[in-house]
Amino acid sequence: MAFSVVMPALEMAQETGKLIAWRKREGDRVRKGEPLLDIETDKAVLEVEAPADGILAGISAIAGAQVPVGQTIAWIVAPGEKAPAENNPAGSAPAARAKSESHTASPTARTAQLSATQGARVSPKARRLAKELGVDIANLRGSGPGGEILALDVQGTGAPGASENAPVEHRSAKFEIPSTIGRLMAERTTQSWTTVPHFFVSREIEATALNDYREKLATEIQRAQNIRITHTDLLVALAARVLLKHPRLNSSWSPADILLHDYVNMAVAVAVNDGVVAVVIRHAHSAKLPEIAMQRRNLADRARAGKLRPADIADATFTISNLGMHQVDSFSAIITPPQAAVLAVGTISNRAVAIDHTPSVRPMMTLTLSCDHRIVDGARAAMFLNDLRTAITEPEARIA
Repeated sequence: MAFSVVMPALEMAQETGKLIAWRKREGDRVRKGEPLLDIETDKAVLEVEAPADGILAGISAIAGAQVPVGQTIAWIVAPGEKAPAENNPAGSAPAARAKSESHTASPTARTAQLSATQGARVSPKARRLAKELGVDIANLRGSGPGGEILALDVQGTGAPGASENAPVEHRSAKFEIPSTIGRLMAERTTQSWTTVPHFFVSREIEATALNDYREKLATEIQRAQNIRITHTDLLVALAARVLLKHPRLNSSWSPADILLHDYVNMAVAVAVNDGVVAVVIRHAHSAKLPEIAMQRRNLADRARAGKLRPADIADATFTISNLGMHQVDSFSAIITPPQAAVLAVGTISNRAVAIDHTPSVRPMMTLTLSCDHRIVDGARAAMFLNDLRTAITEPEARIA
């Protein structure tokens, strides 16, 4: 029985993925679960694992191709079995050659091609992007299945009104071309900011108990198990446990309904060369601190090495973004749809505060909660921060 290898989809808004490299060659034997190919999405460079044991056959997409999600790009077959016959999809070797040859076609042929796409299907994302950039969809050639016009086709047009043969005016000696991750991350955050009704609630919290507990853990866990517990690990554990009492903050939005989760998959923002990736610590509400710390460290290492797997960044229900290590006092983060909220964490620093009407210097931190107002109201956001503040002031009792 043949098993198809498809371009994976990590979320509903994703249209394509870029094939970076094959780890195996056609005809090689592969085992289920071993790395098979590397792809690049709007979130990260990922490893895709083989779905079954067998022989790799019928490779139809080459390195560098942009492939629609869900499209078959290869097969894993039994020894002696042939790959099922399929039409050459976009991004296949023949298709790539045809695309290259089209650039040398005569103006007459190009005009005919453009006219043929007048009635092509257009994805909603491509239509929206074309409107924003002022691009005439009628002049585009779709690279999706059946000639469908995708966002990638709109982005590839360059500046509105630009001609393929027009001279390029260089206004700067240096110009950095953003990577796929950087470009699509900018597009995704823009979409979130313009379509999700954000509001923000901040709370200044004393971190004395948090610091003391981390020092205690350095003795109990770090020395015994060689696992370093960070403030981020503590906040992941505390916030995940508090979220179970506040299901609206741990939910997902859709036009039809609001999906409440009875578990917490905590996304943690990690800086990489091309931007920021949110890696996911699964079932953080029940995980022990050493497990959370090991998951976070391993995920961060894979993210920076470009070795993430699809499961490493999928299915998050809430996000924490911590810039405290960069000495940022406070900031507001942008929500990742369909999540309801994101928690932005500032640095812990000594500040003068009033304790029993007396000035005192204490370690303080500012937490800023960004909320989707379609799901969460101000009162719910405030109650969540109040409960989180209580948990932070008695972390050992809440995590143990």
